[in-house]
Amino acid sequence: MIAQSPPPLTLESARDLQSMLRAEIGPGLSERELDAVEGRFGFTFSSDHRVFLVAGLPCGSPQWPDWRNGDPDDLAARLAQPVEGVLFDVERSGFWHPAWSPRPAGTSEALQVARSELAAAPRLVPVYGHRYLPGTSGECGHPVLSVHQTDVIIYGNDLADYIRREFTGRASRFPARATVGFWSYFVHGGPGTDVAMPTPHTPYAVSAQEAAEYLRMLALERLIGRRHHPHQLIEAGLTALALDLETESLALLAGLSRTEQENADALFDQALAELGLTGDLPADDTDLPWETARWELVRWWLRLIVNGSLAPGAGGDVITYEGWDALARPRSLRPLVDTVDAYNDRAAIRRGTREQLAGAIVAEAERLLAGPWPPLD
Repeated sequence: MIAQSPPPLTLESARDLQSMLRAEIGPGLSERELDAVEGRFGFTFSSDHRVFLVAGLPCGSPQWPDWRNGDPDDLAARLAQPVEGVLFDVERSGFWHPAWSPRPAGTSEALQVARSELAAAPRLVPVYGHRYLPGTSGECGHPVLSVHQTDVIIYGNDLADYIRREFTGRASRFPARATVGFWSYFVHGGPGTDVAMPTPHTPYAVSAQEAAEYLRMLALERLIGRRHHPHQLIEAGLTALALDLETESLALLAGLSRTEQENADALFDQALAELGLTGDLPADDTDLPWETARWELVRWWLRLIVNGSLAPGAGGDVITYEGWDALARPRSLRPLVDTVDAYNDRAAIRRGTREQLAGAIVAEAERLLAGPWPPLD
């Protein structure tokens, strides 16, 4: 997942970004204040994060860390949360990073090794809520990560892309760069979710009609800039052939070998055209990016959640990122998004209520699907 490095953030561009925020912007931190924060808590801000905070300090909401007057214990807890979340999954879910030494048999010994390994990983520094930037001095262009234990989601290719994505629904179409050692594992497809990557679902088609619909949904995802691995397109072609959808390009797509996968995208597009699935793809003709396509995809993702093809948490993350955010945060999706946020919150993990909240996500998906579409605000 390699992409061209974005330009460094400037004070002017940082202030432009802050004008997009629904937050009060206080005076920026001085270099002395930033140095004091780094010294007190033992980390370094990345250069773009540092410039952002010099331009102004977002305040008025507990989601924004108050690096000037905030409770030191709260700031320390925010900084510790990513590591504590990984350790929780080491203890409770059997997580073990592939770059670490072999896992000891005992849980306490495994936690000791994991804590030692994590001490060498770049610190993650909170930006907003559960969104973090790697704290590496003098560097810029890191992806912004949403972190809940080892459920790690890329929420922006860099700080500027994140602000646009989170607060305006506009985002870059370019892939994020893997930039730092330990956390790059999640960027490259560890146990977490990159919501710009292929939707993590189980294909479900059992009829020719469903196979055609599945091809169309993949086409819509590609239309809005989501990415698919070649083998997923090939698998979709194989499924369609098995269910009696036949075109010349579909057969060629389904027959690609591992060394021929670079041809999958072109053959997929040709197969769509031969099946007549390209003519009615929606246009990008409103002020919101691919509005019609996104609403159709949100309905599909909700159906996947309801039929069990897409995990409630992962599906809710995708809908939040590609639906609610990109569609200017419609009120009709707010109950679903709030439930997903509660599911992802560490309080739910501590209380053991994630299973209950997963059921609530499914119930809200069913409610939305039972009403008019798009749902009324």
